[in-house]
Amino acid sequence: MMSDLLVSAERVSKKFCRRLRRSLWYGLVDLGDEIVGRNNGRDRLRKEEFWAVQDVSFELVRGETIGLIGPNGSGKTTLLRMLNGLIKPDAGRVEVRGCMQALIALGAGFNPILTGRENIYVNAAVLGFTSSDVKRNFDDIVDFSGIGEFIDAPLQSYSSGMAVRLGFAVAAHLDPDILLVDEVLAVGDHGFQFKCLNKIGELKKKGTGIILVSHNMHTILVYTNRVALMQKGKIQLFDSVNEGVSAYKRLFQKNGTDSIEKICSGNNDIRFTDISIPRRKLLPGDGFNIVLNYESTVDYPDVEIDVLVYSSNEQGLHFQATNKSYDKRIDIPKGSGKLSISIRDIRINNATATIVFVVWTKNRLEQLFWWRIPVEFGGMNYAGGNNFLDVVFDTPH
Repeated sequence: MMSDLLVSAERVSKKFCRRLRRSLWYGLVDLGDEIVGRNNGRDRLRKEEFWAVQDVSFELVRGETIGLIGPNGSGKTTLLRMLNGLIKPDAGRVEVRGCMQALIALGAGFNPILTGRENIYVNAAVLGFTSSDVKRNFDDIVDFSGIGEFIDAPLQSYSSGMAVRLGFAVAAHLDPDILLVDEVLAVGDHGFQFKCLNKIGELKKKGTGIILVSHNMHTILVYTNRVALMQKGKIQLFDSVNEGVSAYKRLFQKNGTDSIEKICSGNNDIRFTDISIPRRKLLPGDGFNIVLNYESTVDYPDVEIDVLVYSSNEQGLHFQATNKSYDKRIDIPKGSGKLSISIRDIRINNATATIVFVVWTKNRLEQLFWWRIPVEFGGMNYAGGNNFLDVVFDTPH
C-alpha cells in the first residue's frame, strides 16, 4: 500500500570535487544558478569532480529493514546524508514520509557544549517531539544509554562511545517512523551492540522502517529483509539477503588472496612511498605493523584511518577500528614523514586473513590511501578468543 511507503529515492546522484578551492568556486556557481532557476548541467561532471552517488533508486516501506553494504568509499554515508536532508542531491528526488532519526556520525547531531540532558530535549524538539514525550521516555533513554551519572555533564566530556550510546537511546525511544543507522555502533562494546540490535528488532515490529549500514555480514543476515549493495556510487538491490551478502564478499575475492592490492597510494599532492610491511605468515596472537612513508606538498589536518581485519573463519569482519574510535587525532603535515600503525594480538587460528588500511582526508571527502594485504595464520591453536585487538596510531614524524 502507498500509505506504507516511507522513503522513495528516484535516480539520486551526488558529486564532489577533489580540490577544495575548485569545490568552493563550484558551490558559488551552483548557488547562483539555483537562485535564478538554472540547472546548468548539474547532472554532468566538471573538472576534478567525481560521482559519490550515481543514479540510485529504491524504496523503504513500513516495518522493513534494508541492509546497506559496500566497500569503504562506495557512497553509503553520502546516500544516508541525502536521505536525512543534510546535503542536497545534484540530480534525482528524495521523498520522505514520517519522522526520521539518523545516526550517521559519532557526534549523533548533538551540541558538544550542552549537557546530555539538554541534548536529549533539544534533539527531540528538532524532530517535532514535545517535552512531555521526552519526560515520558526520559528514564528509559538514560537507562538504555548507561550514562546516568554523566547525564548532566557537557557532551564534549563524553567519549565517542558514550555519545553514540546516548544518540541511539534517543533515536530508539522516541519511536521514529524511519531510522538510519550508519556504522557508528561499531564503537560500542559487545553488550551495547547487542542491546541496540535487539532494539532494532523491536522497532521493526512496531513498523519503523530502518536502513542499517554495517560491515558485519552476520548482522546483515540476521536483521535485514533486503540488501542494497553499493560500489563506486552505484546501487544493486537484492531481495535475497544471502545473495546480497555473497555479492559483497565477491568484491574482495576478485583479485585472489595472494597478491597485495593497491587501490590508491596518493594523489597529485601526496604520495605514500617505501611502505614497510611485516612478514606475511603469522602465528595466532601475533601483531601486525605497517609504516607509511609519505611526501606531501600540502597539510592534511585531522585525517581518518580505517583498519579492517577479515578472516576466512568468519562471515563478517574480525575487527574494525578508526583513529576516531580511539579519540586519536592525526594530522599529516606537509613535507616528508611517516605514519605508523600497529595492530596487536590478532587471535585468528589456522586461517587466511586480509588486513585493510585506508587513509581519508577530513570528513572522508577524499581517499588518499587504500591497501589490501593478505596474510596467513597457522601452525598452532591460540587458547584465547577472538577480537582481543588493540590498534596504535602513531602521529607522523
